[in-house]
Formats: sequence, C-alpha cells, structure tokens
Amino acid sequence: MRGEFNHGGLGNRIFGGLWVSGVFAALLCPIALAQVRTVTGRVEYTPVSKKTRDRPALASTVVWLTPVADAYTELTRATPSPAVHFQLVQRNKRFEPPLLVVPVGTAVEFPNRDPFFHNVFSLFEGRRFDLGLYEAGSTRTVHFDRPGISYIFCNIHPEMSSVVIALNTRLYALADSAGRISIASVPTGRYLLHVWSEHALPDSMEALTREVTIGADSTSLGTLRLAQKPDPTQAHKNKYGQDYEPPAPSNPAYPQP
Repeated sequence: MRGEFNHGGLGNRIFGGLWVSGVFAALLCPIALAQVRTVTGRVEYTPVSKKTRDRPALASTVVWLTPVADAYTELTRATPSPAVHFQLVQRNKRFEPPLLVVPVGTAVEFPNRDPFFHNVFSLFEGRRFDLGLYEAGSTRTVHFDRPGISYIFCNIHPEMSSVVIALNTRLYALADSAGRISIASVPTGRYLLHVWSEHALPDSMEALTREVTIGADSTSLGTLRLAQKPDPTQAHKNKYGQDYEPPAPSNPAYPQP
C-alpha cells in the first residue's frame, strides 16, 4: 500500500496505485497489511543401520505448514487453478514424475505412453482408486478431493511407483539437493509442521509433526532430522494384497493388441 486518502464517511484509498472505494478498501486491508515471512529449514538423514550406505535424494522431501485448528484464509488455502495442468505419465514402465504435490480438488491425468497395458491403483491414506486395465495412448483421470498421501502403483509392473500428495495449504516446499527448505509468504501465526520423504521411516516423519509459531523473530524450522529407511526398494503387494506374479510372455496384458 503506497498511501491512502480519506474523503467523507467511507472515503477512498490507494492500493498499489489503484483508487478503490472505502468498502473495497476495508476488504483489502487484512490482505495488504498481513505480515508475511519466508520460512527456512534444512533436512538431514540419519542412517539406521550399516546397510544404509547410499545417500538418499533430499529433493524427494516435502515440508508443509497447516494453520492450527484449520484456520485457513485466502493467504494460506490451496485451490486448484484451471490454468495448471497436472499429469502423471506412464512411460518406460515408470511414472513421471515420481512425486507430485497438488492442491486438494485437483484432477490429475494418467496418460499411458507405453506400447502396452497398465493398471494404475492406490489403496492408501489419500485417494483410493483403481483405474483398471487400459491400453497405450489412452488416459484416465483421478480427482484428488481430500488431503492425504496417495502411494500409486501399477498392478502389472511392480517396479512402477509414484506418490501424489494433496494439500489444502499452499505453504509447502520441496527440499533442494542440499536439503534446504524455503517457504515464501507465510503469514505470521501458529501452524502444524508436516514432513514427508520416500526415504524416511514413518516413525521419524511422525516425530517431526509439531506446532510451530511463525513471527518476526521465528522464521526458521531448524534442522529436520529423518531416520533413513534401511531398504528403500522394499517390495509392495498388488491391488489384491498378494505378491506379484512373474511376467509371462503369453499374458495378453503385456503386448499391445
């Protein structure tokens, strides 16, 4: 706000060089005068066994803040944008990207770019779905209409996995390759801190969940230490809760008719 000028009962004011009536100025004041901060932190991993030798990819870590008691405002709530198009592409028996963060209510497309069938499913905390068997060149869509973490697999190819995190807050960041976190434009106030990483043990992520207060003198989350999984390639079950069968060359689910 560059300045203001009052005239009469409601008056007129200038916001960013634009004249607005007193009624609209009253609505804009909380946004214009809100105190926001850039919140920073750092992620580190602690190996839990000698078998854990490889350094995990720190960029697969997501940190987010949710207002205490669900006190969301237009400054914190995440809303889907028609201009942003989300896809989880199946290509070369992989999901691209392996990690996707979206606002709650987002429609995510699952195009099959491989020359054979896929069967995408998720049976976990976030959005439970089963897209069934669909062929090359076709696309299925899933609406992630609730906050949560969806672990996504293919019922045909056990090596395929991805994660979609649906958030109802826009206050999140992915760690960079050095483990640094930076969340811009955080309104001062109280939040719950959440951390997720595909390489971390669930208990260590849960232990980091806590209330934090962001203010003029408190903008750092400090060092967030996660216990690293001893086996990052742990096998998962298929959508029926059973072990995957070895691929058979004669299985019609593999070649494209």
